[in-house]
Amino acid sequence: MDGIYTAEGLEDKSVVWSKYHYLVRQEALRLHKRLPASVELDDLIQAGSIGFLSAVESFDPKKGVTLTAWITQRVKWALLDELRESDWVPRRVRTHTREIVALIQQIEQEKGGEATEAEVAERMGVSLQEFQQMLTDNNSSQMYSVDELQENYADSWEMSDDENEQLNPLNDSIRKNLMERIAEHIQFIPEREQVLLQLYYLQDLNMKEIGLILGITETRVSQLHSLAVKRLRSRMESSY
Repeated sequence: MDGIYTAEGLEDKSVVWSKYHYLVRQEALRLHKRLPASVELDDLIQAGSIGFLSAVESFDPKKGVTLTAWITQRVKWALLDELRESDWVPRRVRTHTREIVALIQQIEQEKGGEATEAEVAERMGVSLQEFQQMLTDNNSSQMYSVDELQENYADSWEMSDDENEQLNPLNDSIRKNLMERIAEHIQFIPEREQVLLQLYYLQDLNMKEIGLILGITETRVSQLHSLAVKRLRSRMESSY
């Protein structure tokens, strides 16, 4: 922490920025690679920078949270807020997402096994090709991050402005519980989709690299990624 305080005891923001500003670009890039081309990286960086300044203003070293962890979390939330406020996901994509998740849940409960793409397409009254295009559109228009799953499935997770509530042990416990629930449900989705999610999230490979490993096109990886996440969402929602 040396060097980031002025003689008056306040953080020297210019020093903090020069030392930690890479976190803004790092988080913006991590999110941007999962968004459609219409979302500008510069817009994300600008939003993240605002989150960075907010983090510096609200940071209290007496709370037991490291400055790096505090900045990273506030930048992440600033990026998510920017996306929500810009309403960048087309309404039809949101509608298709909800419908597909609901139908997967319905079909798998009825047959006691995995729902195929053909079965979901038939229930939707569209061709298999049209359904797979929906998966592609959905995959490029949604964020599949732990932060989003926290917001969707962890009822006790509080996105408040109080840093004591944001980074306390309770929320750490909720995050751990969420990851355990994901691990519990992921074993029931098709093996190839499990492998795909592991390569994408745990090994941080891009879709082109995954396609080479699995012997399928990048577009097909995108479709299967979208389908896998929807299977996971349907199982998590039905377990409530």
